[in-house]
Amino acid sequence: MAINKIKTDYLKYFWPMRHYLVTCGSNSQVNIIAVSFCMPVSKEPPMVACAIGHMIYSREIIQQTREFVINVPPLELKRHIYYCGFHSGRDVNKFKETGLTPLPARHVSVPIIAECVAQMECRVTQSVVSGDKRLFIANVLDAYADEDIEHGIRTVEYATGNFPEKVYGGRSGSTTDEEAQQTKSRGRGNTRR
Repeated sequence: MAINKIKTDYLKYFWPMRHYLVTCGSNSQVNIIAVSFCMPVSKEPPMVACAIGHMIYSREIIQQTREFVINVPPLELKRHIYYCGFHSGRDVNKFKETGLTPLPARHVSVPIIAECVAQMECRVTQSVVSGDKRLFIANVLDAYADEDIEHGIRTVEYATGNFPEKVYGGRSGSTTDEEAQQTKSRGRGNTRR
């Protein structure tokens, strides 16, 4: 049976992606960035990779400190994800502006986000230039989650969707009127996060 195949945008079938709030830096330099391009790359030792744009403020911080935390937000933090994705830590204190709560991490100087349901503390082992991104490959020093979620007492819906599509300038898919207005009012593809 012959099936016709037609050209498509390579990103189209990656959505929806899970969204993460990555924290980096410490003290006055602390920042939060919304990231969807994170993935496991090794089970033993546990390692992850996160791709962050070259012009992004958080990329500069992570490259200097070589530490970050991947915070896993539930769906109810979606507006915080959008805020952190469309505003720069050079211009605003994202913890203050979002009302998210910083708490000390266990092994790194980077704070975790209390409202997120799980965390992965990471230390960069290498970074690779990958087109318009820098790919940070890191050891997972520790991973932990809310006890009631880990034991299955409470379930949570995770933040997923097409946030990166908006950052990429709407290459594929469609947005709701509300999402389109949020994107328009905040400026598409802010490169200063």
